[in-house]
Amino acid sequence: MKVLFWGTPAYAVASLDALVAAGHQLVGVVSQPDRRRGRGKALMPSPVKARALELGIPVFTPERIRREPECQQQLADLGADIYVVVAFGQILPPEILQQPPLGCWNGHGSLLPRWRGAGPIQWSLIEGDSTTGVGVMAMEEGLDTGPVLLERAIRIGLRENAHQLAERLAALTGTLLVEALPLIEAAGPGPEPERLHKLGVRLQSDEGMTYARMLTKEDAQIDWHQSALQIHRKVMGLYPGATSSWQGKRLKVLATEPLVKRLAAELSPEAAELAARWGLPPDGNAAAGAVEPGTVLDVVAGVGLVVASSGCPLLLREAQLEGKAAASGTQLLQQLQARPGDQLGDAAA
Repeated sequence: MKVLFWGTPAYAVASLDALVAAGHQLVGVVSQPDRRRGRGKALMPSPVKARALELGIPVFTPERIRREPECQQQLADLGADIYVVVAFGQILPPEILQQPPLGCWNGHGSLLPRWRGAGPIQWSLIEGDSTTGVGVMAMEEGLDTGPVLLERAIRIGLRENAHQLAERLAALTGTLLVEALPLIEAAGPGPEPERLHKLGVRLQSDEGMTYARMLTKEDAQIDWHQSALQIHRKVMGLYPGATSSWQGKRLKVLATEPLVKRLAAELSPEAAELAARWGLPPDGNAAAGAVEPGTVLDVVAGVGLVVASSGCPLLLREAQLEGKAAASGTQLLQQLQARPGDQLGDAAA
């Protein structure tokens, strides 16, 4: 099939590659305009644009596609059979949705209607979902409201961060799109209701719908008065962006484990051993409960810091101190020079 692909971040590259590998003709790629990135603020293409140029595919970068009728016409003139969208970053207007004879289809990183919106992967981790997945849905004017053709679920690991989960979901999105396109082609063109009926799509309900809003700097700040599990979920979901402070410097917290006895089977061997000591028994842990949340309770050689929270402590395994490289284990302990009784979050980050 002739495919026009819409995508911007690294997450979408796997889908672009999968469609090319499956033998589809990519007539063009639409991506967000180049942005200034990095310390030097150099103008850089999006990961999808960079990959498309490597593959020799024409690229279009509208600032706002709904306000650029000339670009809309250029895309229509490509004669694509289908538009495939994966994390493009703009809502497509009706003029675009109506162009391809086989419709516009989106590969979305959640099991809809759970987590419609911009950050489904991050929010699934922050909110402690045990499963997530991807779906291929027919696009309509609403935000991620279209009927679902295919979907597949996966389990989320307790120690899995947003980058690791995104890599798994990105590969699965590509796989599902490759499965979906022959089905869509077989249904053929025609009025949209008829096409969707042939495909047997699942209509979404608003019941159970949640919105994955854009994350802010305030979201990234760790509150040590939360539980160990809440803090851990934030660290994993915002990876690598959850922040606290250490002796007046910003500290990015990159990897943690909640020292909760009931989760021992999902913890590392080191953390499971620490949970047996520090995890709260039914009558509470006096040693952990008598100190201010954010206090260093223990310095574990070669492993990290045991830090107090509102309940069970948290094992801090990897972090990046302002002006330093990311460090874990012995290197982290050498950088921080922490001792029991020291405090995290003792200054504005």
